[in-house]
Amino acid sequence: EVQLVESGGGLVQTGGSLRLSCAASGGTFDDSTISWFRQAPGKEREGVSCIDGRDGTTYLPDTVKGRFSTSIDSAKNTVYLQMNDMNAEDTAVYYCAQGVDGLCLYGTLYVYEYDYWGQGTQVTVSS
Repeated sequence: EVQLVESGGGLVQTGGSLRLSCAASGGTFDDSTISWFRQAPGKEREGVSCIDGRDGTTYLPDTVKGRFSTSIDSAKNTVYLQMNDMNAEDTAVYYCAQGVDGLCLYGTLYVYEYDYWGQGTQVTVSS
């Protein structure tokens, strides 16, 4: 069974940057979609990025486009989320998730489409 482990969370000041990592064990990212979601206290989980494990196609919603980016290192079975120019609204627990191939093509990020989830990593942006 695939296990996803996030790392790289922590405390950052407004305007700063963080890079999160999502490493897979027990499987690969080939022929799958890997996305990042976040959940702030009292709010629903929302998607912030998507990458196709086969061809590297990405999708990011307008809420983070221009500040966040995602990439994949297939040799390391690791997906990254680079977050720049961060603000207090980025404070949340960040999760990576794996779903079937092709999900990035639709320009949507639905929680129910993902089968495997990491345990999450806390990101806090302070002013």
